[in-house]
Amino acid sequence: MILIIGGTTEGRKALEVCEEAGKPFYYSTRGASQELSMHHGIRLEGGMNGEEMVHFCTEREIALIVDAAHPFAMGVHQSVAHCVSRLQLPVIRYERTFPVLPASVVSLDSFDAALTYLLKQRPRRLLALTGVNSIERLRAYWTQHETYLRVMPIAETEERLRQSDFPPEQLVYYDKEQCDRELFATLRPDMILLKESGDTSGFAAKVEEALALGITVLVIRRPQIPYPATVTVEGPIGLRRSIERLLGSDFFPQRIGLTTGTTATAAATAALLTLLNEESYSEVIVTLPQGERVPFPIQHSELTTQGARAVAIKDAGSDPDVTDGAEIVADLSLTQAHSGVSFLQGEGVGRVTLPGIGLEVGEPAVNPVPRQMMRQALGALVDLSQVGIDLTISVPEGRKLAQSTFNPRLGILDGISILGTTGVVRPYSSEAFVESIRRELEVSKSVYGRQLVLNSGGRSERYLKGCFPDLPANAFVQYGNFIGETLSLANELGFPQITLGIMIGKAVKLAAGELDTHSKKVVMDKAFITALASASGATEAQKQQISAMTLARELWQIFPDDTHPLYQSIVDHCYQVCKPLVPSAQLEVLLIPDSQL
Repeated sequence: MILIIGGTTEGRKALEVCEEAGKPFYYSTRGASQELSMHHGIRLEGGMNGEEMVHFCTEREIALIVDAAHPFAMGVHQSVAHCVSRLQLPVIRYERTFPVLPASVVSLDSFDAALTYLLKQRPRRLLALTGVNSIERLRAYWTQHETYLRVMPIAETEERLRQSDFPPEQLVYYDKEQCDRELFATLRPDMILLKESGDTSGFAAKVEEALALGITVLVIRRPQIPYPATVTVEGPIGLRRSIERLLGSDFFPQRIGLTTGTTATAAATAALLTLLNEESYSEVIVTLPQGERVPFPIQHSELTTQGARAVAIKDAGSDPDVTDGAEIVADLSLTQAHSGVSFLQGEGVGRVTLPGIGLEVGEPAVNPVPRQMMRQALGALVDLSQVGIDLTISVPEGRKLAQSTFNPRLGILDGISILGTTGVVRPYSSEAFVESIRRELEVSKSVYGRQLVLNSGGRSERYLKGCFPDLPANAFVQYGNFIGETLSLANELGFPQITLGIMIGKAVKLAAGELDTHSKKVVMDKAFITALASASGATEAQKQQISAMTLARELWQIFPDDTHPLYQSIVDHCYQVCKPLVPSAQLEVLLIPDSQL
């Protein structure tokens, strides 16, 4: 089993990742203030010292510890260090990201150093944003100098305050409705004291607002974690992949993978690093579209006569993607002919020959999101406004692999496409993935249960969350391509109200009666779409445009008014296909306009 040391935002994210496995795990917090929704997790409260943690892990057969505790929770980290040393357990450190401190910030290594600095500088008014646990550490200062302390309005805080003689009139309770600038402008401190608590806590915003008001910022740097972590991660994807690697299939039945776009970004990054530093790389860090940084192994990198080359291997996880295991090669050279990144077609990467897929005709089939990922990765290493890069992505087996895709039907010739909108591949095509949907639905039903909002993935979910801002996160569940299975499971669990959000590509397939919309199993029926369009008043020219489409989203160009009767007809047909699967529920189908994504 897994033991998560939580109580933080990172702990909550770790909990959500482990819930996906559908197996029991433990989630430990010192207090009871963090509100949690768990279906498979077992909550522990009160914290553990080192020996208590050793006893617990031995008794409960813990195989892995995830330390997601606060960076300054050194007592907790010491307990973890003692435990993993005694039992030789692997430990994943779920770390926050930390912004670079501005040069004008005064940074010190400890509370003792901060206290010494304060006693020397003696600011007229200090605002400490270091929490209730810092009262005793700062006692020598606040007993003699005007000091305000911001604290969280929770039970643990009140208990600590009852044991303290800190002046109650100088307490500031955290108010989520009050921005930092307003607080600073109201109190007008000469100096604020912060712990380097990372992006999760809004640390950078506090520093920026204080400096803008001319307030001196004193920062206590985060302490070093007192153990060598088996692996350090910064987000849910890195955590999931690390658990998969450390525990194999004992916890998650299926592995997630990374897209060809992520793989190409890793190869391009390694190639530029090799060129700049004249050394080879076995691993690089790739930033996914949602901002999480993950490590990516590099097969090899080397200097070439033109620049540098690097090779990375596509890992699709448990998804039976035809590109799984394929070599993705990046050849990179600097040029004075232009600035920025120019994408060139390499062997095995397709060439666009028809409009409608978001790329210019003649361009290599490297999709927009992977292009942006590569630009950002390379732009973090050189100034692309001053430097020109020619980047050639190739896939040696790409021509052969493309025959097993729909690329030829889309007018993409000579190879595969470099794809990916989230950077991550989740296994969409097995019983285990459908079972993971069941688990998400079970959690949703148990912790909320009134309204279920189904969607196909990250982009559609973001749009729908904007449509239903008052619904909790558990109300939103992704169906991938398994619309029929998801609705049947939702009916089995008895959801009274269901909203199905769907984009046009899946909608035209669903409207035609296809409840599994995966492109490997079904393509859009243009004759069916033409018949719906004709019945909706389409002109002959518009019907001819439909027959020439390569992608369903071209309908938004043919019928740019999203109130056109065709779209309502598609929604009506989707409803008719889906309603028999949820006879007792109130069902709503929402077609998501392309302009909203």
